[in-house]
Amino acid sequence: MNLRHALDAPGFAPLPPRARTLLETLAAPPRLGAHLRLVHDVAVTLTGWVGPRVDVPAVLFGAATHDIGKIVHPAELSGPGSAHELAGYSLLLSQGVEEPLARFARTHGSWDAADSTFEDLLVTLADKVWKGKRLPELEKRVAERLGGPPWETFLALDDELERIASGADARLAFQAAYPTSG
Repeated sequence: MNLRHALDAPGFAPLPPRARTLLETLAAPPRLGAHLRLVHDVAVTLTGWVGPRVDVPAVLFGAATHDIGKIVHPAELSGPGSAHELAGYSLLLSQGVEEPLARFARTHGSWDAADSTFEDLLVTLADKVWKGKRLPELEKRVAERLGGPPWETFLALDDELERIASGADARLAFQAAYPTSG
């Protein structure tokens, strides 16, 4: 299966056109396209739940491109590493993407930084929960940014994340169906 198939497969929200064009122009590996599509799809759900308190287009673009640096560091598609973060940021800037959007490539791995925005946190949260991974400290920070009665907000967020995480096996299978190279 190729990149186009990963980007067009039914059942998931389509990527923002600009993100899709970047992936096609840069010849992203099919597995990367599948991964970014899945994280973006979860971000669509999260931003729909969060509502207008967040810059939705920025979060969706960030989710759709956060790992684009894995084009430069393809070993990180199937193994650990963070070299793709700065590489992705630089790659997006070199393609004319504005810094406020390119930043997600470098910030998604450092969500615990003091200057993380709500948008940064949501991109990271989507990148974790798509596969069923839960990070209590990240979720606590998101709940704090949401406001409202702390315990009620945290419980509501927990319910939403449990619902999203329940589809992790199907998303993992979708991603695994795509090769890590062209």
